[in-house]
Amino acid sequence: MLNPVTREETEKCLRFILNEKGFDLSPERANGETGVNILARKGEDEYHIEVIGYKSSGPARAKDFFESFFRAISRVKDGAVHCVMAIPDQARVGLPMRANQYGVAWRRLGDAFPELEIWLVNIEEASYEQSKWNEWLNFEG
Repeated sequence: MLNPVTREETEKCLRFILNEKGFDLSPERANGETGVNILARKGEDEYHIEVIGYKSSGPARAKDFFESFFRAISRVKDGAVHCVMAIPDQARVGLPMRANQYGVAWRRLGDAFPELEIWLVNIEEASYEQSKWNEWLNFEG
């Protein structure tokens, strides 16, 4: 079983990485404050980033994933062209299964929201990998 990672650990790591890469970042939200977890800007690019952790319970992971999805796509109303779900790298194993389980529905969501991205955050290596939503369909990696 993969080790759990908290949302806070994931956000802290991603903020560190983005700061090192020269992004301007929104301040951390106060407890109970609503809004995007991280607003990251660099040049003309602006990323609205929703961050989740990786829980040991499958049903809890699914709940977090779907809540994050709706929070991410809701940023379209703010004019976002990059709506990001930032997830610990541990999710790499289950994402292709989740995408392929929903198949055509997953594809339609990606087609309807071309702004939607998934970033896998590796807190061990302080790195992240960007992907578009539909890249997870039929993933072989």
